[in-house]
Amino acid sequence: MKVLIVSDSHGRTANLEKVIQKVSPIDLMLHLGDFESGADYISLFAACPVEFVAGNNDFFADAPKEKILVLGNHTILMTHGHRYGVNFGTGRAKEAALQQGADILLYGHTHKPSIELSSSVWAVNPGSISQPRQENGKPSYIIMDIDPKGMAHFTLNYLS
Repeated sequence: MKVLIVSDSHGRTANLEKVIQKVSPIDLMLHLGDFESGADYISLFAACPVEFVAGNNDFFADAPKEKILVLGNHTILMTHGHRYGVNFGTGRAKEAALQQGADILLYGHTHKPSIELSSSVWAVNPGSISQPRQENGKPSYIIMDIDPKGMAHFTLNYLS
């Protein structure tokens, strides 16, 4: 299963459209918040199922603040991350993931990509697809592949 993970598009879909065209076909897309409208358009353009969680800028979005998914052998907590102070570290968010039985935490908000494993929880942030803040300044996204044995593999990618 091929899963596209994005965050923080902030109402700008041009880069997201480029990424979807580049990596398609995909089986599922996960958006970790701050889409700021356009969820229906994003769902249509993705041409696959899309799961959303609301970010701190999704004031009127009809999306939950968090979502638990089971993909392969993994339980995943999707959150934007702002409610857990992810700008100052992932400790609180990882603890929330563990409390909910998740071994993968997917979060956004920082606009900086990261893939880290500690405390038996993968903490994965795709960065921002439209407003990157890391040194290279390139929009980023993650591809999560679920292999035939149900194990997740993450690849960080940049839009050039």
